[in-house]
Amino acid sequence: MDSVKIAGTGPAGLSAAINLARQGYQVQVFEKNIDVGGRFHGEFQGLENWSDEEDALIQLKKMNICLNFDYHPFKNLSISNGEKIWNFKCNNPAFYLVKRGSVPGSLDNQLKVQAEDNGVIFHFNKYLPDDEADIIATGPVKQGKFAIAQGITFQTEMEDNVICLVNDKAALKGYSYLLVAQGQATMGTVLFCGFNKLNHCFLETKKTYENMLELDIKNPQKIGGIGSFSLHNNFKKNGKLYIGEAAGLQDLLWGFGINKAMKSGYLAARSIIKGEDYESNALKYFNNKLKASLVNRYLWEKFARNNYSIILNRIYNAPHHCKYLKEMHSFNLLQKIIYPFALRYMKSRYENLSL
Repeated sequence: MDSVKIAGTGPAGLSAAINLARQGYQVQVFEKNIDVGGRFHGEFQGLENWSDEEDALIQLKKMNICLNFDYHPFKNLSISNGEKIWNFKCNNPAFYLVKRGSVPGSLDNQLKVQAEDNGVIFHFNKYLPDDEADIIATGPVKQGKFAIAQGITFQTEMEDNVICLVNDKAALKGYSYLLVAQGQATMGTVLFCGFNKLNHCFLETKKTYENMLELDIKNPQKIGGIGSFSLHNNFKKNGKLYIGEAAGLQDLLWGFGINKAMKSGYLAARSIIKGEDYESNALKYFNNKLKASLVNRYLWEKFARNNYSIILNRIYNAPHHCKYLKEMHSFNLLQKIIYPFALRYMKSRYENLSL
């Protein structure tokens, strides 16, 4: 296969495109929107850095991704349940904030630059049916929706900071967040149920942050999105390779999916370049991470008593916060024991998900 067609220009599709083009393949990428990052408006998202031994940025370099995008490392963050604040510290960055959308410096825009530099041809405002694509990277699958987000991105003079809020009035079974870096900020709420309460929860989120600190909001712009997840991942079907959220790859606990998206794009490209079995490699890398995230979501909802203070105290009292988070995503022995019970609960809790 000397020519490859990819549907979708998210991090998964662009990761695949860059790697294929670097090896001399003629790559065409089709996007139904007018540019990359069409679902986003310059808001911050987290590139998490705790679920693998190796730093996330080093992993990207090994996947032939240049770090030409803006990223802001955060070793410290605060989490509040509206009654108490826990201040978490890590020796290494817990995550990197990156911008999303077509704005300069964003992950999406700079991946497009890398792709173009390697000869990738883009077709915007062009929908490519699945049966005409070689790689499908079209983002979240509505039937697999487990979370929904709403918020704003804005300019500010506030100091750089990350403050998360876990409170069912502000984010039912989920969390709210305020992310500030170099004069740009994103505030939002993520719900894992009760989606009809989304607007009310965001207003409660904004009110809570206003009570915690002096908000400085200039030129706000609305943002939002959904997350989809599956355990019966559709990595390959009818000769087509599915990557990112199109394959159901997400973190069911908190919804961090950028790493998984780009890794899946890289593995799909390698399968074409080197003749490797994409489905087998993807299952080997992602399966336990997905199972661990399901158990984590189960425990998160089961031990939400006392306004999440039990869970937050457990994480806070761990000797090394990031190491504890890594252990939470490793599908350890305890998680393997809990998994059958968690799966039974989650099947009844999320009836629409393919579990």
